[in-house]
Amino acid sequence: MPSAEIITIGTELLLGDIVDTNSRYLARCLRDVGIDLYRKLTVGDNVNRIAQAILESLSRCDIIITSGGLGPTVDDPTRQAVAKAIGVDLEFHPDLWQQIKSRFQRMGRIPTENNRRQAYIPSGAIAFENPAGTAPIFILEHDSHLIICLPGVPRELEVLTNQIVIPYLHQYYDLHETIKSRVLHTVGVGESQIDDLIGDLEELSNPTVGLAAHSGQVDIRITAKADSEARSEELIQPLEATIRDRLGDWIFGADAENLEEVALRSITAQQWSLTVIEAGLGGILTRKLAALQSSFIGGQVLTDPPSAEELEILTDSYRQTQKADVGLGVSMVQNSQSYNIYFVLITPRKKHQTKRTYTGVPEYAIMWAFNQSLDLIRRVPNES
Repeated sequence: MPSAEIITIGTELLLGDIVDTNSRYLARCLRDVGIDLYRKLTVGDNVNRIAQAILESLSRCDIIITSGGLGPTVDDPTRQAVAKAIGVDLEFHPDLWQQIKSRFQRMGRIPTENNRRQAYIPSGAIAFENPAGTAPIFILEHDSHLIICLPGVPRELEVLTNQIVIPYLHQYYDLHETIKSRVLHTVGVGESQIDDLIGDLEELSNPTVGLAAHSGQVDIRITAKADSEARSEELIQPLEATIRDRLGDWIFGADAENLEEVALRSITAQQWSLTVIEAGLGGILTRKLAALQSSFIGGQVLTDPPSAEELEILTDSYRQTQKADVGLGVSMVQNSQSYNIYFVLITPRKKHQTKRTYTGVPEYAIMWAFNQSLDLIRRVPNES
């Protein structure tokens, strides 16, 4: 099975002026056709550094895909960098220049002379017209490797990947495998505790199991490679069942499911309604739940965090005013080196108070408290 690396090109990416979405898109496309992605790298608009990155990738993998640097300006150096890396010259292709002029004509514009640069590609490369933009792309077969150069504009890259790159890879490598992933989401348990419970499964080779920790949430990724999506699913299912058995209700969902949707679903299933009082969270709880509507009927964001006793009174009063079945109150208070988060949960069955302490990175405190709050809501139907 071939392996690949992605090189995104652009100084604006290194400066953080724009977010790289191309790597994510390409990675998923490669995964879907069973190609192993080894590395993703970002390089600025410098011919020598791009050429060096290409040479390094050639020593490690079969396929190199670049994005960016194919425009008409001086700081679009990908064509020159590829030619430099493999030791060939750039060649002018009159047919590409005609394609570029024709596209400009359809747009009612006249290309400038610098657009002519886009008709130069490394000697030996195969050029493809760009139906979504002015920059032609090219694929270079070099010593059993493929160098595929795509534009950096996401819309153009996606069209070209689907219409040209993936079919080309299928034919070139006679691809028959696919890689499928299932992501299980957990809350209320730490990464180290999960690792202690399923660490033996993380040693498997196919399917593989990996952990990704977030603030107040840990994801478990199961990835399987097989000759069809159905066969990949057959490999994933028994392993997923084992993980669910070991971790129980710490798992709240999978793949695209998010915690706020799951939490509100548990309230809706009881035919209940929910109100929220929050302080110190910047209004994120009210904002996220309001976007989903459903069984959420109102929230209040307090400027000053109340005491635990005041929080209970305020939560119950607002719940009754809104005629809601469930009221949640959350108040986060910062100390010198930690945060104390006070919770009040009032349902038709009981009233529950608890306090939790967050000692991690301050920037993640709000999200941690947000996830803990939602975890309380989703567990309401299971309360005794």
